[in-house]
Amino acid sequence: MTALAIVGAGPGLGAAVARRFGREGYDVALVARDQGRLDTLAGELAAGGVTARGFAADVRDPQSLAAALNAAGQAVGPIEILQYSPVPHQEFMRPVLSTTHTDLLGPVEFSVYGPVAAVQQVLPGMRALGRGTILFVNGGTAVVPHPDRAGTSIAFAAESAYGRLLHDRLAAEGIHVAQLIIPGEIIPGHPRKDPAVLAETLWSVHRDRHGFRHFADDLDS
Repeated sequence: MTALAIVGAGPGLGAAVARRFGREGYDVALVARDQGRLDTLAGELAAGGVTARGFAADVRDPQSLAAALNAAGQAVGPIEILQYSPVPHQEFMRPVLSTTHTDLLGPVEFSVYGPVAAVQQVLPGMRALGRGTILFVNGGTAVVPHPDRAGTSIAFAAESAYGRLLHDRLAAEGIHVAQLIIPGEIIPGHPRKDPAVLAETLWSVHRDRHGFRHFADDLDS
């Protein structure tokens, strides 16, 4: 069986996605900075019948991220599905007139260098399989820039452009690239933004394989 890699895995959306895809038989590679937390999460998933392993990496360090995904592919099997969904740092969200060029380094590392490094690492394996899915998860500023969140507005826009280019280029190779926009916060119990509901949405995007951009909720909510 092939595997799902979740970059930015945590106890909310990442865990819900791991459980949803795990029910379909996928093994799961969990990628985030803290190995201890990843091991705890992998143990909790295992208790629910999902085979998962953690691989520590910082998405702002492309070599670290590529190495983690390489190790994941060797340990859990070929990565057929990549989800890139780390939560941006609060420091990225500065007002536009207070944002300098140096303030943009972190957001660009996070939302451009990281995704590119991840995709470049897993893409050869997807091509060898003849199929694959790449899922980008972003906030609403990827679509509607916010003057008080300049870093994410600028970097998410770049990530969106990269994802759309991949979508157009890779469709003919059986590799589906899509983006899920989640306006505002992920809210347990919300009818559209509960982690389990979002996981079901991402499963549907992977299964149905149509269109690039999808919305978890209305942008003005």
